[in-house]
Amino acid sequence: MSAANCPPSVGRPRCFDIDQALEQALGVFWRKGYEGTSLTDLTEAMGINKPSLYAAFGNKEQLFLKAIELYENRPCAFFYPALTQPTALAVAEFMLYGAARSYADSSLPQGCLVVQGALSCSEAAASVKQALITRRREGEQALFQRFEAAQQEGDLPADVNPKVLARYIGTVLQGMAIQATHGVSSDDLLQVARLALSNFPRPPEPSA
Repeated sequence: MSAANCPPSVGRPRCFDIDQALEQALGVFWRKGYEGTSLTDLTEAMGINKPSLYAAFGNKEQLFLKAIELYENRPCAFFYPALTQPTALAVAEFMLYGAARSYADSSLPQGCLVVQGALSCSEAAASVKQALITRRREGEQALFQRFEAAQQEGDLPADVNPKVLARYIGTVLQGMAIQATHGVSSDDLLQVARLALSNFPRPPEPSA
C-alpha cells in the first residue's frame, strides 16, 4: 500500500491512499471510458478534490494511463501470464478462456478497457488513443515472439506464420471484448474460444 498523499492546500491537507484512489479511478474509466469520464466523476469516486488529484497523478490523461497499468497487472489479468505457458496451444487456451471469463465477469465492468478505450476515443483524445493502440501492438508483438519461439522448438508446424497467428488470436480477443460489452455471457464466449482453438495449429506428428 502506498503512503497516504497529503498535498499542500488551504487549511488542513487532504490525505488519501494512492493505490486505493487509483483502483477507484480504474473502475470509473472502465465503466464510462476515457472521454465519458469527467473530473467530477473521478474525484467523487476517489474521495479527493481536484488539487489532490493533480498533485498525485498529474492530469486526467496521466491518471488514465496509470489506471491502464493497474488494469494490465490485476491478479485476474490473463494476457501476459499466458505467455509463460509451456506450449503454443496452452498459451492460446489460457488467453481465450481467460478472456471469456474476465470480459463477461458480472462482478466487473464488461469488456476490455484497452480495446474499448482505443475504439471510443475521438480526435480530441488522440494521444490516449495512440497509447492504447501502442499497448495493443506491443501485446501482439509479444505473442508473435512467443509463437515464433514455439515454432523454432517444433511446437508449431513450419508452414504456420507466427505473426498472422498472433494477429488472429488478437482479433478473436478484441471481438470477444466487444461482444461482452453487448451482453454476451461467459458461457457463450467460451463457445467462441473453443471454436477458435479447434482451428489452432497443432505441433507436427513425430516421424515414425
